[in-house]
Amino acid sequence: MNAVPPTLSLPHARATPQASSRLGGGDRIGMAAGVGVGGEAAVGDFVQLLKPRVMSLVVFSGFAGLYLAPGTMHPFLALVAVLSIAVAAGASGAINMWYDRDIDAVMTRTRGRPLPAGRVDPAEALGFGVTLALFAVMVMALAVNYVAATLLSLAIGFYVFVYTIWLKRRTPQNIVIGGAAGAFPPMIGWAAATGEVSLASLALFALIFMWTPPHFWALALVKNQDYARAGVPMLPVVAGDRATKRQMLVYTVLLLPISLGPWLLGVAGLRYAAVATAMGLAFIAIAARLIADRVNRTAMAMFGFSILYLFVLFAAMMADRAAGV
Repeated sequence: MNAVPPTLSLPHARATPQASSRLGGGDRIGMAAGVGVGGEAAVGDFVQLLKPRVMSLVVFSGFAGLYLAPGTMHPFLALVAVLSIAVAAGASGAINMWYDRDIDAVMTRTRGRPLPAGRVDPAEALGFGVTLALFAVMVMALAVNYVAATLLSLAIGFYVFVYTIWLKRRTPQNIVIGGAAGAFPPMIGWAAATGEVSLASLALFALIFMWTPPHFWALALVKNQDYARAGVPMLPVVAGDRATKRQMLVYTVLLLPISLGPWLLGVAGLRYAAVATAMGLAFIAIAARLIADRVNRTAMAMFGFSILYLFVLFAAMMADRAAGV
């Protein structure tokens, strides 16, 4: 399932050789990756470090896991748990932007971010991220429970150390393995409500884990030249568009039975199963259409649909739970 051509071998360095050549040498990489030359950072720049658009999906899935869990939870503690997940997600995003500021300066999609644009000092961004991460885990531990706090710290660590630092610049399987970080939130929400990790919460984890590769590779197909210029070995860069599209189709096919796990485990009812089946078949159809699309016009449509897919599935699960199904 995960077989791909040999990975691109890249030395681990803050400035990749490709990035350095595009910027005209080490001096310009150093300038892009170093302390910014702009004025004082605005509040909006620190908000942007938190990756708010990514955070919205994390918060939604974390809340869904909490809501779907058996039993009840005091509304205030539930709010604290969801906010802790949100802050932790933002902290991870800030640390990621700090580490990736050199390649962000090369990529068209990211060069306007606060760090490569010189609006935020790198040391301030790192301190901001680490402080928020520690605060989020501490609050989750003291106000909610230690199981949820442990999972939260694992999610942060996985995203920062496993995905950002270890995998992203080394292997086209970066998003396959590293995608686990984004799959933690519903499991964290579930643990916040129950104090445990169950088979049902693992099913929610598996759903997002299997959804992540086709979701992200759809964007990578469109931004292929950006990633190649920065020396990031995303699958389209290393294996080519056609091989990537085949992998995406495989993942969408495997996602369909996995999406039925919450129904089989009693987390949701038949209405959810029907919605998951319909959305899964639509996802497969778009992936199949993408294979025939030589200019990748379908790629952004698939990326947009993948976001809708996850929102709809978790909303359907919560609707079943609200209806007592």
